[in-house]
Amino acid sequence: MPNTVIKVENISKEYHLGTISHGTLYRDLQSWSAKLMGKEDPNSKIGLDGHGVQEGSFKALDNVSFEVKQGDVLGIIGRNGAGKSTLLKIISQVTTPSSGQIKIKGRVASLLEVGTGFHPELTGRENIFLNGAILGMTKQEIRRKFDEIVDFAEIEKFIDTPVKRYSSGMYVRLAFAVAANLEPEILIVDEVLAVGDMEFQKKCLGKMEAVSKGEGRTVLFVSHNMEAVSALCTKALVLQGGQIAFEGNVSAAISAYRDAVRRKGVSVDSCFSRGVSGGVRITRVWTSSASGDDANKIMAGESMLIHIGLDVHSQYRNKNISVGIAIDAANGKRLFTNVSSWEDTDLVIDSDAATVNCLVKNVALIPGTYLISVSVLFQLDTLDCAVHCAEFCVHTNNSEFYVVREKDQGDMYIPCEFKVLNHTVECP
Repeated sequence: MPNTVIKVENISKEYHLGTISHGTLYRDLQSWSAKLMGKEDPNSKIGLDGHGVQEGSFKALDNVSFEVKQGDVLGIIGRNGAGKSTLLKIISQVTTPSSGQIKIKGRVASLLEVGTGFHPELTGRENIFLNGAILGMTKQEIRRKFDEIVDFAEIEKFIDTPVKRYSSGMYVRLAFAVAANLEPEILIVDEVLAVGDMEFQKKCLGKMEAVSKGEGRTVLFVSHNMEAVSALCTKALVLQGGQIAFEGNVSAAISAYRDAVRRKGVSVDSCFSRGVSGGVRITRVWTSSASGDDANKIMAGESMLIHIGLDVHSQYRNKNISVGIAIDAANGKRLFTNVSSWEDTDLVIDSDAATVNCLVKNVALIPGTYLISVSVLFQLDTLDCAVHCAEFCVHTNNSEFYVVREKDQGDMYIPCEFKVLNHTVECP
């Protein structure tokens, strides 16, 4: 019987919104001083009123308990704000729970956010040795793994450059290479892998599979990519509103997750944190038929509208922002992405609230259920991002589409015309 390496017992995490608690004495004193002088808190996140969030409390996790065995690959899935990242931070001991306890057996390496665990002023080489030391490794052990880490990250040319000059993709490549190759018993990976290019994502998934199956190490994996979760994980749990909605079989967990997001026009205003800079906030996303015949019925091959409600802080009014959309299959497989700037469309909003309509001119999808993700950008900065915030169903008048179909039918619906020629035609 495999040993239990992680035991989470009745973990809760409560945040007191609008109160001073930034995790360090220096920042707390900064915030306290600003409050006494009636100035804006320098540590508050940018919100719609420019002064951070309102006072109150928020339970990011509520009485969560589960166990992870050695060699398990646990997928943790759920909507934005469900508590996934908070849970990983507690397991990684980045933050402490408000109540409950966690028992960990083994060395933990975490990849939670771009830049976590790296000192920006140090070079890539120095950060490798720093991270190894944090994991309790000797210099000799780190040197033995050094070349393997650099080869995996594919940044040999820049290994002696301060990491503050790295792009986000380079940062993630090095961070994952360090986390996966310094022989932790437990590897924790958040959605941060999405920053890397497609080829590197495949490489990382292959490495995680090798680490778990070949070396018997434990992996905790958070992702919105259901295809990756299905291929990599041996079990999964679904978080919803800070609680475990389902735990067990991966396929059943993905079905439970799909049921949780199967609501058209879901309000995204309740997401506590999306890990982005703010200034423009996505408040609602919904779809309608462009023809107007039946607003809720999207027909294959016809056009549809994606409506995106936004709240806009004054600093981003009358500026060219970009809105991006992505459509995924029900299993999380990415089908396509488009951004307004790719179409040479400037979006300038001069009010505090607006709706952006995106016309999808040809819904070239087979009948079924699809998930929408939306992001708002200013230049290279992501202001807000809502993953799987709404869904829509594609229909067709052809009844043959609704019979039981083979598994691999693809996702695209491209009209074709078939014609019989009653004679032989030679191949040119």
